[in-house]
Amino acid sequence: MDFLKVTSSPHMRHEDSTRIIMLDVLIALCPALIWAVIVFGARALILTLVSVASCVLFEFLYRLIMKKPCSVGDLSAAVTGVLLAFCLPVSVPIWLPVVGSFFAIVIVKQLYGGIGKNVVNPALAARVFLFLAYPDKLGGSAFTIPKASLPLFGNVNLTPDVVASATPLANLSEGAAPTEDIFTLFLGERAGCIGEVSILMILAGALYLLVRKIITWHIPVAYIVTVAVVSYIFPASGMDAVQYVLCELCSGGLMLGAFFMATDYTTSPVSAKGRIIYGIGCGLITMFVRNCGGYPEGVSFAILIMNCLAWYIDKFTRPRVFGGAKKNVKK
Repeated sequence: MDFLKVTSSPHMRHEDSTRIIMLDVLIALCPALIWAVIVFGARALILTLVSVASCVLFEFLYRLIMKKPCSVGDLSAAVTGVLLAFCLPVSVPIWLPVVGSFFAIVIVKQLYGGIGKNVVNPALAARVFLFLAYPDKLGGSAFTIPKASLPLFGNVNLTPDVVASATPLANLSEGAAPTEDIFTLFLGERAGCIGEVSILMILAGALYLLVRKIITWHIPVAYIVTVAVVSYIFPASGMDAVQYVLCELCSGGLMLGAFFMATDYTTSPVSAKGRIIYGIGCGLITMFVRNCGGYPEGVSFAILIMNCLAWYIDKFTRPRVFGGAKKNVKK
């Protein structure tokens, strides 16, 4: 009669621990990482490993200094390291992800109490911090062309035969169609950040997370559909509406953010209705920044802003307690 035992909450338990969930996320990120190595070379792998090692080290040292239990075994720091590296161009110096890792783990995550207590996504917050602190290293001139010859550890010499003239998203922000066709954008042989270039590989990882029930469809679908609808209603001048929608969906970090960052448990709403509202908000802010903000990419800012609103969304979409009465019911 074990099922009749009354205990303190949580009353619903699941065999999946934080470590198992984070391991599934790492597995889902592997296809995008493998493709990044194929397109950008071994330097993409080196940057990712440095980012992961830095995140794990900073979390271990912080917990050690503050005399708190070691938490690196839950693999959340490793996931943050991979996602941070995925948001960076392959041309950045090796030390840059180390700086970003310190900001993500110590400032954004641990100072707020550790996993489950951070207000915003640590990887995205670190990405925005690095962009504001080192704009010359994350700007448009930092993106390299596919299959460029890059050193493993040294600084990248940004010569004309290495630097891409413009990313597809930068072309769209200027009202011009990308030089790549839709198939190339979808497959991912283009300029961009390490983990965002291949939509195919990102969707493969996302499918794994959906099958494993690590994430639900609500946020990604609401996010992507909102971007598609706004793009269709307000296409760039001189471009076919359908072509513009496909270019917006396959350019930048939209797919990576929608499936792997906006769905973060801690910083996203709990209810299904709240997740849909959250995804719609991410989509609207993304398109506003892309079209009106003077900055070609809006995913990072959109998700961070909606992270701050997740608590309010949960408050207003909280389901009524079973058997409870509605508030302000007139007699």
